[in-house]
Amino acid sequence: MPTTNKAPLLASLTPTVEKLASEFDSIPAERKDLLQQLVQFVEKKIKAGQPVHLNFICTHNSRRSHLSQIWAQAAAHYYKVPNVFCYSGGTEATAFNPRAVKAMQEAGFAIAITKEGENPMYEVRFAEGIEPVIAFSKKYDDPFNHNKDFAAIMTCSHADENCPLVLGASGRVALTYNDPKEFDGTPLEAAKYSERVHEIGREILFAFSQVNA
Repeated sequence: MPTTNKAPLLASLTPTVEKLASEFDSIPAERKDLLQQLVQFVEKKIKAGQPVHLNFICTHNSRRSHLSQIWAQAAAHYYKVPNVFCYSGGTEATAFNPRAVKAMQEAGFAIAITKEGENPMYEVRFAEGIEPVIAFSKKYDDPFNHNKDFAAIMTCSHADENCPLVLGASGRVALTYNDPKEFDGTPLEAAKYSERVHEIGREILFAFSQVNA
């Protein structure tokens, strides 16, 4: 059975995670079916005594793929699922969008910029004493990522449709989300970014809560 013994998170992040975990029943059945594909990949690797490599892929590696990567690494820690290593990438590199960064900070993640420039690099922390997620935009096959025997988690329909083959992937899940970019510069911008952060967090937390580790 999935573990009920959870690891501590940052005090700033804990309320968000607990709220999202209380909303698992609101996830539609068809989404839970998709998430089960992710659960099965993780469980298969654990059963085989192998590390779990997950690469979250979107066209520009600027919003949804980063949000999913960070939530997955935090969820694996929270639910004590061992040897999970999460990455993100795009079909092209741009930058981790500052609106997405801000929305993740508001959810409780501690994010610090470590390298300035057109494509900044960030450290994203979700728990004390745990290595941060290093976040910057890159192509999915960038040397920074693990490039063999990983699950390709397609977080946008454009990347899913235009990447029929992800080289090195041994599993694939089309877990797509609507792009909050559509609301950039509108009165709904902040609300839509928050909505997407919470939707992705809720679903990824649910998936890892189901893993029999």
